Amino acid sequence: MSRMTRTRSVVAVAALGALGLQGCMRGCSSSDPPVLINFSMFNQPKLKAQAASAFFYDGMAMRPPVPGTIARGHLHEDRAFVTGMDGGGEPLARSPAAVDDALLARGADRYGVYCQPCHDERGEGKGVLAERAKVPTANLLDPRIRELPDGVIFDTITNGKGLMAGYRYPIGAADRWAIIAYVRGMQKKSAEMEAAK
Repeated sequence: MSRMTRTRSVVAVAALGALGLQGCMRGCSSSDPPVLINFSMFNQPKLKAQAASAFFYDGMAMRPPVPGTIARGHLHEDRAFVTGMDGGGEPLARSPAAVDDALLARGADRYGVYCQPCHDERGEGKGVLAERAKVPTANLLDPRIRELPDGVIFDTITNGKGLMAGYRYPIGAADRWAIIAYVRGMQKKSAEMEAAK
C-alpha cells in the first residue's frame, strides 16, 4: 500500500469518526445534556396565545388591540357597498358595483361555487338539496325574487334566510355584488325567454 493511499484511508476514517460523533451530540441515549453550540436556538422564551401571564395586569399573555384598531383590508368607508343598505337603513334598489364582463364572469364563478349546489345552474332551486333531501330551495327566477331590491338579496347572501346559511365570511362584499349581477342576468334571460313564448 502506498503512502498516498494510507494517508487517504486515515483521512477517510477520521472524517467518518467525526461524523459519527456529530450524530451522537443530539438524540443519543446519554445522561449528559447535549452539546449545544447555539443554546438559544432550542430554548427561546415565549408565551403561547391565550396563555396566562403574571407579567401583565390582566393575567393574559395576549394583548388586546388598541381601541378603534381596524384590521388591514377591513376599513369600509363605503358603508352602502359593504352592507347593501343606504344611509337611512333601507336596502339599496340597485347594486353600487358597475356591471361589466369581468364582474359577470366573477359572479358566474362564485355562483358556481357557493349557490349552484342548492339553486342549480339555472337558478330554479332544483339543486342537490332539493333533489336528494327534498329541502325546499328558492327559485331565483321567481317573479317575487326578481322584484326584490338588490340590497335585500345582498342581505340574504350575507346573513342567510330560513335554511340558507349566511356567507358573510366566505364571500366578500365585492363577490356578493358580482353574484347578484350574475343572478340578475339569469333572471333577465329567463324573462326574455318567457316573453318570446
